[in-house]
Amino acid sequence: MNAWLKWSCVCVLLLTAALSRAAAYEDMVRAINKGEQVAVSGLLQKGLDVDAVNKEGDTLLMLAAKEGNVNVLDVVLKAKPKVNTRNALGESALMLAAIKGHVEIVKVLLASGAAIDHVGWTPLMYAASTNRMEVMRLLVIRGAKIDAVNSAGTTALMLAAREGQTQAVLLLMEYGANINAQTSTGFSALRAAKQRGHDEVARILVRAGAKE
Repeated sequence: MNAWLKWSCVCVLLLTAALSRAAAYEDMVRAINKGEQVAVSGLLQKGLDVDAVNKEGDTLLMLAAKEGNVNVLDVVLKAKPKVNTRNALGESALMLAAIKGHVEIVKVLLASGAAIDHVGWTPLMYAASTNRMEVMRLLVIRGAKIDAVNSAGTTALMLAAREGQTQAVLLLMEYGANINAQTSTGFSALRAAKQRGHDEVARILVRAGAKE
């Protein structure tokens, strides 16, 4: 067999393997979306990389966290994935569970070593911006930093105020959030509420002593 033919055979084998992996990954995504834990387990046992990602950088753990099926999440976790991997947007599995309000998923991820705070947006910020009260309370009780800031200097309270999430604002204030925290540009929770026309949130903040 000449060198060219050998190289052609190698290329065919590599292409076949790549297509097989792609098909297996697509099968896995479908299984996760449908909550088919047996299928998920089977694909992992066949050697599918538990830390494989899609074009957005989402891992299988992130996909399972978003879907909110605890049984499927448990199967993925048994394959020992990297719990704190972050996707192209800087999101972790815990953040994706938090923004969806999947409190049981959040509990499991925390028990599996998911980081509750890190640089950039945090799970608490995600939960606060979407008014996920159970998740917020759980994160705070577990030690989430109330006044953590993202790259823009924005806190969870500012995000909740900007989105008009009255209950989230009250909960953060209950746990001691700094109502007068500001970004380097002077953006604050009160200013956020006023800019978006969230009058009730603005009144709550003013009564609590917030200043512009």
